[in-house]
Formats: sequence, C-alpha cells, structure tokens
Amino acid sequence: MKKTLLIALVLVCMVFATQAQQRYAIIDTKYILERIPEYRDADKKLQQVGEQWQKEIDDKQVQLDKMYKNYEAEQFMLTEDLRKKREDELFVREKEIRDLQKKRFGYEGDLFKERQRLIKPVQDRVYNAVQKMALARSYDFVLDKSEGITVIFADPKLDKSDDILKELGIK
Repeated sequence: MKKTLLIALVLVCMVFATQAQQRYAIIDTKYILERIPEYRDADKKLQQVGEQWQKEIDDKQVQLDKMYKNYEAEQFMLTEDLRKKREDELFVREKEIRDLQKKRFGYEGDLFKERQRLIKPVQDRVYNAVQKMALARSYDFVLDKSEGITVIFADPKLDKSDDILKELGIK
C-alpha cells in the first residue's frame, strides 16, 4: 500500500513538474531585420543622410580651421579691437558647429528622428510578428540573441527567426 501511494505521489509530482516547465524561443532580430528589404532601404537612406550631414559639419570645420590659421598668422599685426572681433567671430563659428552637430547627431536630434520615422515602423512589424507567434505557440519567453543578451549556447532548433520572416511574408 505504501509502495503504491509513493509511486502515485511521484507520478503526481512529475506531472506538476512537467506543467511548470516554461516554453521559450530564441530569435535574432538583427538577422530578421537584415532580411527585410524595407529595413535595408531605410538603413541605407539613413546612412546617406548621416553622411551628408557629417560632410556639412566637416566642411564648416575646415572653414573654421582656415579662419584659425589666418588669425594665428595675422594676430600680431592686428589691433586689440580687431583681435577681439576675430576671436569673437571664431568663437561664434565654433559654437555654430557644435550646435549643428548636436542638432543633427545629438540625443533626439535629426538623425534620431529620421531613424524613428524610417526604421521604427519595420521594427514594430517584427515585434508584432514575434508577439503573434509567441501567443500562437504558447511561448512563455522569447529571447533575442542579437544584441545585449549573451547566449553562450542555444539549440538551433529553438531559433525561430526564420518563422518570424515567414510571418512577415519574407523568404
């Protein structure tokens, strides 16, 4: 009797242990995004805009450097008033460049806003596809191995990145 009760108790514990296991999947959002044509186009456009803005800043910096060299060469021949005027002009130009750099590349600058406009909709589509797959397949967790989380080992059969691409209609 005790033996039967013990076996029954072990079986009940095993059932509860099996039910308590959590289901999870691993995806690679970088892999997914790189295979979405809209993302590649948006990323390319973003790089072009960034390079254009950086060139604009670099051109202004070259002009400022020339002004500095001219000032250094002429400063000994200038009167105190002219020297002060040139120094103020150099300071203003330098501040303009810093402000432009902050406006273009700073926190919530033009590049950030452009990224939000171009890339965020694609990222939202991927997120929605992940959420839909996770709910449909009853996953408790979906881990992203592309950035930030270090996965030392992952069974390749757990990687559901291709399933997300299929959900998005991309082969």
